[in-house]
Amino acid sequence: MIRLPRRDFLAGAAALAALRPDWAESATPGLSTLPTLSGETIRLTIDHAPVRVDGKAGHAVAINGMMPGPLIRLREGQKVRLEVENRLKEDTSIHWHGLLVPFQMDGVPGVSFPGIRPGETFAYEFPIIQSGTYWYHSHSGLQEQMGHYAPIVIDPAGVDPVAFDREHVIVLSDYSFTHPHVLFQRLKSQSGVFNFQKQTVGGLLAGRDQTLAERREWAAMRMDPTDISDITGAAYKFLINGHGPNDNWTGLFKPGERVRLRFVNAAAQTIFNVRIPGLKLTMVASDGQHVRPVTVDEFQIGNAETYDVIVEPQADRAFTLVAEAVDRSGLARATLAPRPGMTAEVPPLRTRPLTTMRDMGMDMSGGGEAGGGVDHAAMGHAMPAAAPKAEPGMAAPKPRGSDVMGHSMAMMDASKAPQVKLGPGVQMIAPMPVDRTGEPGQGLESVGHRVLVYTDLIALEPNPDTRAPSRAMEIRLTGNMERFMWGFDGKKFADRPAPYTLTAGERVRITLVNDTMMTHPIHMHGHFFELVHGPVGHMPRKHTVNVLPGGKVTFDVTGEAGDWAFHCHMLYHMHAGMFQVFSVRPAPGAGA
Repeated sequence: MIRLPRRDFLAGAAALAALRPDWAESATPGLSTLPTLSGETIRLTIDHAPVRVDGKAGHAVAINGMMPGPLIRLREGQKVRLEVENRLKEDTSIHWHGLLVPFQMDGVPGVSFPGIRPGETFAYEFPIIQSGTYWYHSHSGLQEQMGHYAPIVIDPAGVDPVAFDREHVIVLSDYSFTHPHVLFQRLKSQSGVFNFQKQTVGGLLAGRDQTLAERREWAAMRMDPTDISDITGAAYKFLINGHGPNDNWTGLFKPGERVRLRFVNAAAQTIFNVRIPGLKLTMVASDGQHVRPVTVDEFQIGNAETYDVIVEPQADRAFTLVAEAVDRSGLARATLAPRPGMTAEVPPLRTRPLTTMRDMGMDMSGGGEAGGGVDHAAMGHAMPAAAPKAEPGMAAPKPRGSDVMGHSMAMMDASKAPQVKLGPGVQMIAPMPVDRTGEPGQGLESVGHRVLVYTDLIALEPNPDTRAPSRAMEIRLTGNMERFMWGFDGKKFADRPAPYTLTAGERVRITLVNDTMMTHPIHMHGHFFELVHGPVGHMPRKHTVNVLPGGKVTFDVTGEAGDWAFHCHMLYHMHAGMFQVFSVRPAPGAGA
């Protein structure tokens, strides 16, 4: 947590109860403590503020003078009034990410409320009907990228099913000293502008990465297999609780304790791969919802996801917490230690991943779409052998091959996705999308240890609605990476496509199909949905889900009345058009 000048810090303090529980004690003064607000009335101010990251001065849109803003700690069953004062010269807002609130309190300008004008104060009021790890952030422009985000912890009304001795909240984020609108314009003007990890002639001669034939075929399609992240470590510092890798945020523990780490990915544009060398990670909650404990060595956390993790360090030594950017262009780093001032070795960045045919929606396993395989002979191409099967999170390297690469995308159009047509905003349509929820994410297929996959997640508590869906929907995630155009079903939100519609109480099965070569973390406001796997009645509940390139994700959801934002949580993808609205209307005769 970066401490900033205290002008108006904790304005309205008489209405606040500031908490500093034992778990938040500082390992290094000014580093480990997360200022915490609680009570039935909480006041927040949004204003510009100076910050320092790894010793360099920068600028933030801050909450109560801090980046991240203060931790809000509430209890299930209480009511809360959050008074948000806007001291900016532009509109602002706060969305309570993952909280089930009346749609008028959801905080999305133009969808659920008008926004907060400069100089105005808006009061959000709602009951707290859940527990878990969540967060809050701006839904106005690109303010989230500039520091307008912070964590929320809601304690359960009863006994917490997760036993722990100490906890730390870990807010992951990305920060740039360049203004976000400049970053966006550079993305629009030049594809891969921040990718400094392109393939080289030296790599070709050394036999690394792709063969010459593969490179030619990718070049003919004007696609770059190293383009994993839009914005990379060339423009970003990767932060933990507002601190850069050199700042080394530190959290304390006593050997033998069960330490609960509440991870929040508040990054604008970065998916992180998280590990703590020397410690096993026991996952106990996902997106604030308890799951049956599963122990892994590493996990991938998409933008806006949260995970609760238990670690049990036994040794009297420090451990490095590593959050590596998915493209491995940089990392966020923190330390868990028994005493202040201790450090541990920081592992080097691993080799960056490459996009493959599977990421293009060309399934080489022979499975193809649900309901049958693909007739490879009919496509006129010899296919490479399928990769051998392996345990979850430890898959063998994905086959690259090259024979299908030059195949015309035009052949793979309307029959696969009749609602989508190739055009300026639709660069490709995945010909063989497959469910990839059993895969660990790009670059983690062969890391040599256990990586969490979505199919590992099983809900601890019974699902609240176990009815079979009454109908199904398919939504395609579309884009043009070269032009930095993004949308749903080939349409960007600026074109005002008709909203998706549900009826309150209706049970619907939705399948997201990713027709692009980038992972998209998709968030549905106002709802938890159940990923369709695992025991019936205990399917994992999520509010945000990563849809891997060329992959698909299926979930069941029960409509809640209101107008709800639905979007990719890559901030610049949403800003470019990957945003929609679910309009959930009351059932006929309801409430009349």
